[in-house]
Amino acid sequence: MTEEAATIRVTIADKQMVAEDICLFELRPGEGEALAPFTPGAHLGVRVPTGEMRKYSLCNDPGEADHYVIAVKREIGGRGGSISLIDRTHVGDEIAITAPRNDFALKPGPSSYIFIAGGIGITPIRAMIRHLLATRAKPFRLYYFTRSPEMMAFRDEFLTPEFRGRVVIHHDGGDPDKAYDLWPILEEPKGAHLYCCGPRGLMEAVRDMTGHWSSAAVHFEDFGVARARPEDNAPFTVVLAKSGERFEVPTDRSILERLREAGKVLPSSCESGTCGTCRTRLVSGEPDHRDLALAEHERARNIMICVSRAKSAELVLDL
Repeated sequence: MTEEAATIRVTIADKQMVAEDICLFELRPGEGEALAPFTPGAHLGVRVPTGEMRKYSLCNDPGEADHYVIAVKREIGGRGGSISLIDRTHVGDEIAITAPRNDFALKPGPSSYIFIAGGIGITPIRAMIRHLLATRAKPFRLYYFTRSPEMMAFRDEFLTPEFRGRVVIHHDGGDPDKAYDLWPILEEPKGAHLYCCGPRGLMEAVRDMTGHWSSAAVHFEDFGVARARPEDNAPFTVVLAKSGERFEVPTDRSILERLREAGKVLPSSCESGTCGTCRTRLVSGEPDHRDLALAEHERARNIMICVSRAKSAELVLDL
């Protein structure tokens, strides 16, 4: 998704804090207008008051065609987009959004589903669960992790009898030694598909524990968690081996963004390092891998140019 994508105007019909630093927004179209349909796992681009475009998962049932619901976490230390959306908007305000897009789609066919959510990562998974309940589809089990009950969005909902036996809730207080042991759950795939969204540490742990699963059965979404803040980045040079062209990649641009600015047309999809679409052959240089798509044995000769950067001063790519 790019900032040039077409936008529509919607109204904030409701806004409320649903957990510590998490605000729920209900978005509705203007009178006589209709919203585009969406599928479980989809997200919107939202133009926040700072002027930037930010991605937020739709977390309501796709069958609710008359409105969209997103949950936004106040990201302290981020670029200010989430804070501006929470602090500088009010019920009745109009905001610009893009049409729904899905890079984390719920695949049909498995015998069951396993959902693993950490913190705000519950948002796309909630839409999947609401869809499965509404359509009486395959069974599922949700493992939902937060630091504390106060940080858990939709807590009251997941504690209702409807979810008894289907949901495991765990709070670790921020102590890694108290993390939930997922290995007994993931040791044998048993025909299930797994969907995981949450902090990078959680997703890396799940990726490591599912290395023996079929890659088609394991799905991740992180919306750029892998992308460090600009102040943590260093500039470097990318060299295109086939043409010899050289491009400086600044701290606030990815390789993909910089090459696009130079007019290069390159494949991409999620732009968060999870789908594998922008995989590029690495000729030389030391990459700083920040993706969740490449297996360890693939990292010596490949790089995901949407999020990964360089530890060396220069990277040479097979482009």
